Amino acid sequence: METGSLEGTGAAAGRPVWRGLRPGLLRVRRLLLVVWTGVLTVAAGLVPGLLVGPAWAACALLPPVFAAWCWRLLGRNWRSWRYAERADDLLVSRGVLWREETVVPYGRMQLVEVTSGPLERRFGLATVQLHTAAAATDATIPGLDPAEAERLRDRLTELGQARSAGL
Repeated sequence: METGSLEGTGAAAGRPVWRGLRPGLLRVRRLLLVVWTGVLTVAAGLVPGLLVGPAWAACALLPPVFAAWCWRLLGRNWRSWRYAERADDLLVSRGVLWREETVVPYGRMQLVEVTSGPLERRFGLATVQLHTAAAATDATIPGLDPAEAERLRDRLTELGQARSAGL
């Protein structure tokens, strides 16, 4: 389930049509946050409580407080990721405080990979990694539907071959 275009009919007006990431990526990241918070809460409560004294077991409150703050930041970060396919290049935009927009020309692409780890596969996600001649223009698009990731890989590979053949 794609979040769809963020600019509606922007392609007709010459503006890129942005696509967001699947909500499953946010769920995976929040699940990992909850798991690590549980581990850190137990460690932060047990270790000081056993070594120093029971009053220090209150340190177990720190990880959940920090996790509540991170929960919101994960949502903001997830909403900031988007990508757009244009005639000559791919745009990847992300970031909340420091906005980063990467433009990857199709003719500069050397390798397009689709990866999916065990947790990603469980949640129906895949990641597209783009490699170019210049490391500064490499880009990653996480949290895609596997079918969309494969479609994007095939399209980018096809466009990359067509653009590099024309050089």
